[in-house]
Amino acid sequence: MTKRSMYFKMITSALIRRRSGMFVALLAVAIGATVLSGLVTVYYDIPRQMRQEFRSYGANLIFVSSGGDALSEEEAAAAVACIPEAQAVGIAAYRYETVKINEQPFMAAGTDLAGARATSPYWFVSGEWPERDGSVLIGQEVADVIRLLPGSSFTMTGTDLQGEAFSRDFRVAGIVQTGGTEEAFIFMSLADFAAVIGENGAFDVVECSVSASQAELEAIAARVTESAAGVAPRLVTRVTRSEGAVLTKLQALVFLVTTVVLLLTMICVATTMMAVVEERRKEIGLKKALGAPNRGIVAEFLGEGLFLGCLGGVLGAALGFGFAQLIGINVFSRAVHFQAALAPVTVVASVFVTGLACLIPVRRATDVDPAIVLRGE
Repeated sequence: MTKRSMYFKMITSALIRRRSGMFVALLAVAIGATVLSGLVTVYYDIPRQMRQEFRSYGANLIFVSSGGDALSEEEAAAAVACIPEAQAVGIAAYRYETVKINEQPFMAAGTDLAGARATSPYWFVSGEWPERDGSVLIGQEVADVIRLLPGSSFTMTGTDLQGEAFSRDFRVAGIVQTGGTEEAFIFMSLADFAAVIGENGAFDVVECSVSASQAELEAIAARVTESAAGVAPRLVTRVTRSEGAVLTKLQALVFLVTTVVLLLTMICVATTMMAVVEERRKEIGLKKALGAPNRGIVAEFLGEGLFLGCLGGVLGAALGFGFAQLIGINVFSRAVHFQAALAPVTVVASVFVTGLACLIPVRRATDVDPAIVLRGE
């Protein structure tokens, strides 16, 4: 029998002989690892999902001209290029101009309607989104003033960029209700807007919905400032601050609970191992009397503790996903995704915590005086 196999046989035999006490320690480690794995899964996955949920509140980053004029297409494209494609939920550039309906002035907004829909999913549209030329969305205030319904037609008049009068018929595809300023606008595609107002290759504002934390948004804004001259990035603070506050509190709570559970696990393991050392004082004394070095005593007890930590970590990693799923569904009403990278992290953390908890008991084991113990004192 090799020295290594003998070592493992000693550890497993010691664990089996004291299986009731070791089972308590294993249970403590497994519970701690389960909570660790589950809460860390929640820590990473739920904020990601909540960031996506917060995107339903509209744009969290906008671009305007730093000089007070309109943004050129090149400037807008340079600013948008600073946003990582994987994080861009929706981007909509807007042009605004005053038009008239029945001689009453209203504000028309030309935009990429698909981008506006992705950027502002909170818009409630009675009817449908425009899908062909000549169809528009009108705000509820506009609909109330000129008494239009989805499917109604109206004539828009005004003056284009060349100073010439225009008159064009449009059909109402849907009516926008947001409870905000959007209800006072008429939204149309950029092609329809250019057809009546004219093409000047500029935008008044670019609204962006980005799935990112406040720190990441600030980094994007810094890149835009450096690489897109003439563009002033602005964070929509009412959205980013609310999002950041909620996620920060959630992550702080998870961190606090995880820390407390790991401390309790450490205390439970340390207490169990202290009891094991007290039970085995005569055995330790006999080994030391026969010439066993302190290094061998330390290796044996530390090996038992690390074995428990590894086994408990494996059990915890397996049970942690179920625990995280339970929290996600019952607390946040959403399922979580399995984080494969957390399994080895859970095992390593369990082994580390268990090894740390064994330091005091192992020190007590090395302090055993064989002469005193073998005399029965």
